[in-house]
Amino acid sequence: MLARIALAAPRPAVTRRCVRALTTTPPVSSGHNKWSKIQQKKGINDQRRGELYSRAFRDIMVAARNGGSADPDKNVALFNAVKKARADGVPKANIEGALQKAAGGKDGAGQMAVYEVLAHGSVGLIVECLTDNGNRTLHQIREILNAHNARFATVRFMFQHKGRVRVALDKAEADAGGVDRLFDAALGAGAEDFDQVPDADGADAGDVEVQIICAPTELAKVTDAVTQSGLAKGLLASELVYAPAEDAAEAAEAEADEELSGRIRELVGELEENDATLRVWTTLD
Repeated sequence: MLARIALAAPRPAVTRRCVRALTTTPPVSSGHNKWSKIQQKKGINDQRRGELYSRAFRDIMVAARNGGSADPDKNVALFNAVKKARADGVPKANIEGALQKAAGGKDGAGQMAVYEVLAHGSVGLIVECLTDNGNRTLHQIREILNAHNARFATVRFMFQHKGRVRVALDKAEADAGGVDRLFDAALGAGAEDFDQVPDADGADAGDVEVQIICAPTELAKVTDAVTQSGLAKGLLASELVYAPAEDAAEAAEAEADEELSGRIRELVGELEENDATLRVWTTLD
């Protein structure tokens, strides 16, 4: 007897549909991306250039005020500020504009304003400004202070107003007694104290920076004495400063922790971004 073989009926064909996920992300153009990066880099460079030009302007204004003359040939500190600005690539028109304003040209030299500030209840600040609109600058400074737990207050007693001259000496000259001879020359012109600054940023490698302190009224005489002594390799700065008084500096150092120091740095940074600000001094300096 033959076995019966049951044949399975053929299965109908199944049509499979492939569904693609749709995306709304636009295609990236490599050219556009490259242009964006160029624009971003240009923006950063423009910002740095603007900061450099602003700093050069402020240095020229401060040097002219401290040295008592807007003529670089009659003001050693101003001569060096102009020289540095040129070396940094500041355009000639910017330098001449700053000199004209310092001399009280058609736009006027502006009005000096000094604000005393107490921040976070313990840190004193002195803010020096040059403005053509005192009310506007006062309002802008107050807004910055309000945002940083700071207020106008009498703090000048926390500081000493001094003249400071910074010069560079060749290290070999310094090691051979040049620092003492330089201070002797400065002493005859009214210097009060001096200090050799280790690892200073202002001096070139292989040079030694020396800071000389004097009364504000003796700044020009001391600057002339040290630059004409034949010992200084170069003048780094000649300026009026607000240095923390010894007791205020000790108190600030005892209370300042990393968090407070960071907050003061933020405050100082925002104050310095204001167009009218020339210098900011603190008891933490």
